[in-house]
Amino acid sequence: MQVTGTVLTTRRVDAYHALTVVAPGIAERFRPGHFVGVAVGGAQTSMLTRRAFFVHDVKPDYGGTVEFVFSVSGPGTAWLADRRARDTLDLVGPLGRPFPLPRDPVTCVLVGAEHGSATLFTVADALQRRGCRVDFVLGAASADRVFGALRARRMGETTTLTTEDGSLGMRGRVTDVLPGVIADVRADAVYACGPMPMLHGVTTVAVEFDIPVQVAVEERMACGIGVCMTCVLPVIGDDGVTRMVRSCVEGPVFRGERVRFDDVGTIPFDALGAPGGGTRNAG
Repeated sequence: MQVTGTVLTTRRVDAYHALTVVAPGIAERFRPGHFVGVAVGGAQTSMLTRRAFFVHDVKPDYGGTVEFVFSVSGPGTAWLADRRARDTLDLVGPLGRPFPLPRDPVTCVLVGAEHGSATLFTVADALQRRGCRVDFVLGAASADRVFGALRARRMGETTTLTTEDGSLGMRGRVTDVLPGVIADVRADAVYACGPMPMLHGVTTVAVEFDIPVQVAVEERMACGIGVCMTCVLPVIGDDGVTRMVRSCVEGPVFRGERVRFDDVGTIPFDALGAPGGGTRNAG
């Protein structure tokens, strides 16, 4: 649904900005892994496409609020960073397919990099309500870009932090420590969100341990509703056929082993509809 939401609070979180917006309809329908599309620039702007953000938190206050986290990377996010309390924003959501949750209590490792970690906390809440154990692995290039470390320590049974420059936690990347964490906690499943190379690495580790991995991809989304086709990526279906699917509609959450990470940004020769795919793979 589309709502005009009032900005309730704005705050800086190290390298990031967090906006909490009153959006009752969206908050009511939200499930972990959903995202929102936010119009930027105001009524007279030439920036026509929305910006997509995973939801960090949802609360019942004021009929329902959603918070999203972002870094400034262009004119659209720079405009958002200048918003203040009582400003209004045009939001569409909740969008996409959420994370599937286990039926029975299991041990889950939640892996996040940069502000991709933001979406993992609603997942953790939902998992813990089902009796699941939650362990966090969070990382970034530097300490100021690790999001949610304190909250993860409060929520998780264990929290492992990594930075590439060694300024917080262990020096390295989340994929360097993930095998040890999976082995130590005897994980049954992995949930991850972050840049595509990180998701590729996390998926590789999970496959080596033969445990399921759910990834929320950070593909650029112009419309967020499946019309513009800017966020397509190759994903293997239940029938073994690769299709170019829309991250915003068929995703953003996918089974990690189904995403052809090495081919993201291309149309694989054997994909359905491509020269090597053809009708022989359609059935």
